[in-house]
Amino acid sequence: MIKGQCIHQQILKTLAKSGHGNKILIADGNYPIMTNANESAEKIYLGFAPNLPLVTDVLKSIVTEINIEQIEVMEPNEGKTPEIFNEFNNIVGDKLLTSYSRKQFYEMANEKDVTLVINTGDTRTYANIMLTVGVVS
Repeated sequence: MIKGQCIHQQILKTLAKSGHGNKILIADGNYPIMTNANESAEKIYLGFAPNLPLVTDVLKSIVTEINIEQIEVMEPNEGKTPEIFNEFNNIVGDKLLTSYSRKQFYEMANEKDVTLVINTGDTRTYANIMLTVGVVS
């Protein structure tokens, strides 16, 4: 029986096949996952309606299933830190968010170690987060 908070079969199957160092991208509804994500990655479209579900809803579920080694986010070109980053920190605890430019983030999302891409209905800006799968603790 599943003990975590995720019950989505495709997500669980792909997480089970992912190992240490593989990456999971949870993307907002505006993220171009067809052109800016590893073409071999499992792509799951959860976006049902604007803000259904939110990236943070999916993140809360995913963190109950895997150990996280690293967290990467897309930083704005200028201005203040997006509020969504505080929500990410509240969910993942003491893990440090590493920020990259949009171009760098897209390049990372296209790398072969990205095994799962989850598209949400989130309409908030910079609501994209990439998780690196850690080892069992």
